[in-house]
Amino acid sequence: MSTHITIVYPARKIITMNPMQPHATHVAVRDGRVLAVGTLADMQAWGAFVLDERFAGQVLMPGLVEGHCHLKEGSMWDWTYLGWFDRRDPEGKVWSGLRSMDDVVARLCEVAAQMSAEGIPDTEPLIAWGFDPIYFGGERMTVAHVDRASATRPVVIGHANGHLMNVNSAMLRIAGITRDNEVEGVVKFAAGEMAGEPTGELQEPAAMFLVLRRIGNAGLLAPMTEAGVRSFARLACMQGVTTATDLVNKLTDEDCSVLESATRDEGFGVRILPAFQAFHGTHGAALGAEHVRALVPRSTDRLRYGLVKMMLDGSIQGFSARLRWPGHFNGAPNGIWVTAPAQYEADFETYHRAGLTIHTHTNGDEASEVAIDAIERVLARAPRPDHRHTLQHGQMIDAPLFRRMASLGLSANLFANHIWYWGDQHYEMTMGPDRANRLDACGSALAAGVPLAIHSDAPVTPLGPLFTAWCAVNRITPKGRLLGESERITVPQALHAITLGAAWTLKLDGEIGSIECGKRADFCVLEDDPLEMDPMALKDARVWGTVLSGRVFEAKKN
Repeated sequence: MSTHITIVYPARKIITMNPMQPHATHVAVRDGRVLAVGTLADMQAWGAFVLDERFAGQVLMPGLVEGHCHLKEGSMWDWTYLGWFDRRDPEGKVWSGLRSMDDVVARLCEVAAQMSAEGIPDTEPLIAWGFDPIYFGGERMTVAHVDRASATRPVVIGHANGHLMNVNSAMLRIAGITRDNEVEGVVKFAAGEMAGEPTGELQEPAAMFLVLRRIGNAGLLAPMTEAGVRSFARLACMQGVTTATDLVNKLTDEDCSVLESATRDEGFGVRILPAFQAFHGTHGAALGAEHVRALVPRSTDRLRYGLVKMMLDGSIQGFSARLRWPGHFNGAPNGIWVTAPAQYEADFETYHRAGLTIHTHTNGDEASEVAIDAIERVLARAPRPDHRHTLQHGQMIDAPLFRRMASLGLSANLFANHIWYWGDQHYEMTMGPDRANRLDACGSALAAGVPLAIHSDAPVTPLGPLFTAWCAVNRITPKGRLLGESERITVPQALHAITLGAAWTLKLDGEIGSIECGKRADFCVLEDDPLEMDPMALKDARVWGTVLSGRVFEAKKN
């Protein structure tokens, strides 16, 4: 037998997520892996060990897997938060939500005044994030609102969904955005004395790029910093997460250097899987595929290359998603193709033939159907067993589409947090009752046999898989609506979706997602038993910390 040290952890209960051995009282760890699971006698069969009783009164389950989030969750807090909901930052501070447009403008004015008082020149932009006008009764933010904070300092406000932004008149001038600009997504006043002039709202990448090329450091695609990545790791520990994606990353030399430096540290407590932001076009996609394949050999335990992220449409609540008939419930025009369908199919095939795993953003049901149609044709031309391609968000996928996904071997990672954060708005404004009741249809996905994960898309909504599980189990909105009673899933099914289900979509289910011999010693350490709690209390299960490949990380206490 190995002479390496074996540590045995007794626990009040171990939820293994292994259906062949669902519960245990002890787990043995050696060399960062699970050596044995079961009773104390099972541990003794392996010889001498060190008994570590620090978890004796707690519940262990596999480390939680966040299959769709962004590392910017850690560094968005460098900017001003303008969200509707209260939100906790990486240091544990709770920022109050803003419940009116006047409150939003007041916070901007306060920050602008503070920047001026500190002598920060007007050339330095004020950057804010988390804003969403859908909560304000249909009122849209314009330059008139933002100019109240400053008409001279550029102001850039990222929406919560990451697909839209608002700017002030100073930023419009710097970006060269005028009434003559014809880039899709530059919103203009429809009537009145300002008719034809830009409102300051910019939708989707082509329009937002006009601003980002001038300031470069706002939103999800802002350059990563090592400090931000480390803040993300602290947040992950607080939420029991041991494996997380960065589901859109340019993976430049600078990006890779930041990732590799942070994850090289033994004190870094989360495994990161960055997904390459796909290049497009015949030449571009080939270069992109070659780039990702060249990075794969640089993978380590805490950093795994090999995923590709593609996008088809935008945001439902931002009215930039692509919906099938009957379209948006409030009559808004259909959304924007972030990637043209024909281009998506051609590029998807290039990355697929390169052997890479592709995660596709589809929010509206038209976008999901277009993706499924394209992937079906690609798989007919280039069959590949066990490809694990995944539709991300997939909020409006219905039962027939799920059945097609199952036949193609596609997985779904559904954005269950939407049920809470925008469920009422989808019911009342974007989809109407029928389609809102099948929002993030976890029950239909499982009934069709589609491998299921659920996610937060942090920082769009806060990182927290147990909260996401609560959303999928209860399907309750802030107004008390039960959206789609038959789409609810059980607590065990939800726990599977945030462990083995997410691990499956990342092709890591052989290493993580359950506690069994040979797998990584990744644990979420809980003060409460999620299987014994009232399902309505699941989101309140207390996290003590995590264990990543055998290394223990205690969460920062608030």
